[in-house]
Amino acid sequence: MTSPIVNAFAGPPRRNSSFIRYLVAAVILLAIVWWYRSPSLQTSLRDLTSTASKLPPTSTIKAAYGTHPIDLLIHAGEDEFDALLSKQTNDVKAAAAEYRKRRGRHPPPGFEAWFVFAKEKGAIMVEDFWDQIYHDLGPFWGLPAEQIRRDAKDFEMTINVRNGKATAGSDWFWTKIWLNLIQTIESHLPDMDLALNAMDEPRLVVPWEDINGFTEAERASRRMPPPEEVVSEYGGLAGADQDHMPASDKEWENTQPYYSIARRGCPPDSPARKAELMTDFSHSPSISMQHAAAHSYKGYVSNYTLSTLICHQPDLQALHGALINPLTVSATKKLFPMFGGSKFAINNEILLPAPMYWSNEERFSGGDDHGAAWSEKVNKVIWRGVATGGKNKPHNWKGFQRHRFIAMINGTKVRRAENWEELPVNWEMPSQFYDLKAMRRGHLGDWLDSFSDAAFVDLMCENPEEGATCYYTNDQFKMALGMPMAEQFANKYLPDIDGNSFSGRYRGFLMSTSLPIKSTLFREWHDSRLVAWKHFVPMDNRYMDFYGIMEYFLGYQGFDDQDIGNRVQGRDEAARRIAMAGQEWANKVLRREDMQVYVLRLLLEYARVSDGKREKLGYVADLLR
Repeated sequence: MTSPIVNAFAGPPRRNSSFIRYLVAAVILLAIVWWYRSPSLQTSLRDLTSTASKLPPTSTIKAAYGTHPIDLLIHAGEDEFDALLSKQTNDVKAAAAEYRKRRGRHPPPGFEAWFVFAKEKGAIMVEDFWDQIYHDLGPFWGLPAEQIRRDAKDFEMTINVRNGKATAGSDWFWTKIWLNLIQTIESHLPDMDLALNAMDEPRLVVPWEDINGFTEAERASRRMPPPEEVVSEYGGLAGADQDHMPASDKEWENTQPYYSIARRGCPPDSPARKAELMTDFSHSPSISMQHAAAHSYKGYVSNYTLSTLICHQPDLQALHGALINPLTVSATKKLFPMFGGSKFAINNEILLPAPMYWSNEERFSGGDDHGAAWSEKVNKVIWRGVATGGKNKPHNWKGFQRHRFIAMINGTKVRRAENWEELPVNWEMPSQFYDLKAMRRGHLGDWLDSFSDAAFVDLMCENPEEGATCYYTNDQFKMALGMPMAEQFANKYLPDIDGNSFSGRYRGFLMSTSLPIKSTLFREWHDSRLVAWKHFVPMDNRYMDFYGIMEYFLGYQGFDDQDIGNRVQGRDEAARRIAMAGQEWANKVLRREDMQVYVLRLLLEYARVSDGKREKLGYVADLLR
C-alpha cells in the first residue's frame, strides 16, 4: 500500500512541503496501522467497515491485469461481485440457512412470508444485501425492549402501525413519502411505532464506548433455541401503553463544529479522537493524501466502505461542510430507535431508503430518459448543483466540499495556478505521485478545459442575494443555468458530491447510461449491494485522485508536438463496461420493489428487537418440516 505524500508539481508550492511533512506522514501512517491492528478495537471496526478488496500479488499485476492500478481495482471489483452473486438463494430453506450462518440467530417471525413477497417482486436474494439492517439494529439488543418501544412511541414525529394499517401524525413531506412506502407493505407488519428524523443531517452520535458495549451485548445474546422452544408470533403492542419505563431524556446539543460531536463515535485511540480540534476555517485548507493510505491502493480507493469513515481521517474535519457547519445541529448521545435516510458511519440512525428515491421525483431520477447509448454521448464530465454542504459563510466556505471540487476542475483556475498568476484559494494542485501527463508541460488547465463542465447554479449565500449570487464567493465562481438530469445524461461522466447530506441523485446516476464517479461520507440503505469499480467509480473525499481517474479513462493526447512523448491512450471501453454494469445492476437491485423488500425485512427485525420475548422469537418452520 503506497501513500502518495510527495510534493506537487513544479509550479506554485503546496503548503508544508518539507522534510517534516514526510516525517509526520510516516508517524501518522504507523499510528493508523497500529490502530487497525489493535485487538481491542476489532469489535467496532468489523461492523463499520467492509473487508478490503483482495488484490493479487504485485508480481502478477502486469501480466494478468495491465500496468495501471485502476486495472487491478476493476478486476478486484469484478471478482468481488462474482463472489457476491455466488451466494444467491432460491428457496426459503436455503435462505433461512444462510441467515442462521451469517446472523447467529433464527430468522424473525414472518420470514417465510417475507421471502415469498421478495420472490414475487423479482428480488435477487443474497444475505449480504441486508447487512446494513444488522449494523443499524444490532446495538438495540443492548437496550431493554420496553425502552425501545417507549422512546419510539413518545417521539415528536412518528409512523404508527396498528392492525395492519400504517398512519402518521405529521404532514411533513418526508413523513408522507415514507408513509406511502410503508403502506405498501403494511399488511405484513406487526404493530409498531417508528420515530423519524426529519432533518437533512443525522442526529444520533452515541459514544463509541457505549455502542461497543451494546454491540457486545448483542453478540452475547445470539443463540438458536431448539425449534420447539421458539415463539413464532410477535407479542404486539397490546401492553405498550402501560410500559412503566419513561422515555429517555435526549439532551439535544447544538455544538459547532459538528466534528466535535461526530468524533465521539470513533474508537478512543483513533486518529479522529486524538487529533487537535480545528475551529478556524478561514484559511486555505491543507490537502494531503496521507490519511487516505488505509483505504487506497497506489492513490486510488480500494476499500470504498472504509473511505467513508472519518475515524482514520482527521483532516476531513476541515474538508467537508457537514463536519464544519451543518444547516442544523441537534444531536444526542442517547441511543433510541430513530429512522432516517442517510448518516455518517459513526451515526446510529436506522436507515430507510431516502424519500427522493421512493418518490422517484424527476429532478433526482432523470425521469424515464436514462440517456443515449454510450457511443452517442459527449466525452465530458458534467456537474450542476447548488453550493450546499452546510452553512457556508465568509470565514468557512473554503473548507466546503462542493466549492473545492468545482474550483479544482476549473481549467481557468488551474491554468492560472500553473502560470503562477493566482494561487489556489480553497484547493491544491495534484501531487506528482499521480504522474499526470498533462502536468509535465503545464497543460493541466488546458486538458481540463477539453472535458470538464462544472458550475454552481446558486451560490447559496449566508444571507440570500438576488440572482443567487454571493458577495464573498462571486469572484471565485461563475454560475451557470440549471440543467435537468436527463440533459446531463448526454455526457459520459457524472461526478456525485455530497451536499447537506447524501446526494439524492446517486440512484438516478446509477440507473443512467453514464458513469457515476462517487465520493461521499454518508451511508445509505443500498451500500451492501453495490460494488466499487464494478458498478461505479469511487473517489476519495479529497478529490485529488479525480485527475488520475480521468486520465485513465480519457487519456491524454497533448497540445503540441512537444507533447508526443506524454501521450497516453484512454480506456473508453473500461468506462463503458462499468457504466453499463452499474445500470444493469441498479435496474435489478435498486428498484422501488427492492426498497419494499428491504423495508419489510428491516421492520420485521425491528419488531423483534422491540418485543419483550425477543430472545425466543423466530422462524423455524423450515426446521420442523
